[in-house]
Amino acid sequence: MRGSSEERHLAQDSRDGDPGDDHLLHAISGGDREAFKRLMTRHARPMLALATRITRNADDADEIVQEVFLKVWATASKWRPDGKAKFATWLYRVVLNACLDRGRRKSFSPLEDAGDPPDPAPAGLDVAMARQRDGVLAEIMGEMPPRQRQALSLYYFSDLSAPQAADVLDLSVSALEALLVRGKRTLKAALLRRGVMGIGDLT
Repeated sequence: MRGSSEERHLAQDSRDGDPGDDHLLHAISGGDREAFKRLMTRHARPMLALATRITRNADDADEIVQEVFLKVWATASKWRPDGKAKFATWLYRVVLNACLDRGRRKSFSPLEDAGDPPDPAPAGLDVAMARQRDGVLAEIMGEMPPRQRQALSLYYFSDLSAPQAADVLDLSVSALEALLVRGKRTLKAALLRRGVMGIGDLT
């Protein structure tokens, strides 16, 4: 049963006719589909952007985000606002981990997923090189220590600031920065072993 302190928190969470996440989750726990739709409208776009950037596959990203929001619908009654943990922070963390798990499961793709051979024209070669680059990055990041992989993925593939990314990973900003330095060092060393001098801003 929810205590009076939580009820006060939920009352404060709804301001100027714009209910906050905690208020919406409280409604969702009672089966309110309109509240669920509103929560999805508020958060689906940044979650989909993050998932697309990490998985490099729009279909995978869409599936991951749908699965995460189904989890929200099923577990909304367990959410307990305490004034510290933010729903958006938790959501970023769940989507991030789901994307990284999906990447590990898809280490080997069926041949039909490879698509048509690249166009030999310059534009086609650019596409082929971009695919090869993405494949190398995905392979290397899949082999990195989990915390380094999480830090790099979240900081570089989302629109979060360093403090926000640190909050998602439950780290201080200095700890996040240290992870990023180690992660970039690990990534650069792995690229050099493969004879690649650098890829984008990550190195």
